[in-house]
Amino acid sequence: MNTFDWHEFLRRWSREILASMEDRINQLPTEVIESGWLGYPGATEELIVQTEVRLQTTLPPSYRNFLKVSNGWRQTTPFIYRMWSIEEVEWFSIRNPTWLEQFILENNEIQQAQSHNNNGLSCPQEISDRDYFVYGERQDCSKLRIEYLRNTLEISDRGESSIYLLNPQVVTGNGEWEAWFFGDWLPGADRYRSFREMMQAEYKIFLELTNT
Repeated sequence: MNTFDWHEFLRRWSREILASMEDRINQLPTEVIESGWLGYPGATEELIVQTEVRLQTTLPPSYRNFLKVSNGWRQTTPFIYRMWSIEEVEWFSIRNPTWLEQFILENNEIQQAQSHNNNGLSCPQEISDRDYFVYGERQDCSKLRIEYLRNTLEISDRGESSIYLLNPQVVTGNGEWEAWFFGDWLPGADRYRSFREMMQAEYKIFLELTNT
């Protein structure tokens, strides 16, 4: 049973982001400043189902519950400026084919330079389950299965060379998709077991950045 209170979580985050903006707050719409809410009206079940039909998939529960509270979102951290509404989400390979192919090319070049067999020939570097399924502080963000990137779902605009992605190729027993904070300046992605876990981690990062 899902007991996470998205409304309270997002309300708190809104208040703290707005308090941190100081002289930049006038860049926001008046209704946002007055309401203290960086989100939007929630998406209906019908609207979410329409997108699922378009994408030919069933979205993970924590992301669906978030959308029902706020259909999209303004800035979360200094790295992500905007999260897409349900109408705007799209597969990463469709919206960002150049970024995708460039990252794969660069990653392949790095692997070829770092990994050679005894004959001096390059050998493919596979990420084992033991290395891949590590979350939290012990995770090595370079242990990324590049082949998964082609099928990820883009749920935010591209910020500071970074983006939020959902990975439908790693799914928990309760239907949660793996969630990625993917950036050019990372050697891979910061990965989480679910969209909810990623948002909680991003909130902590926001607090650390604003309190330094």
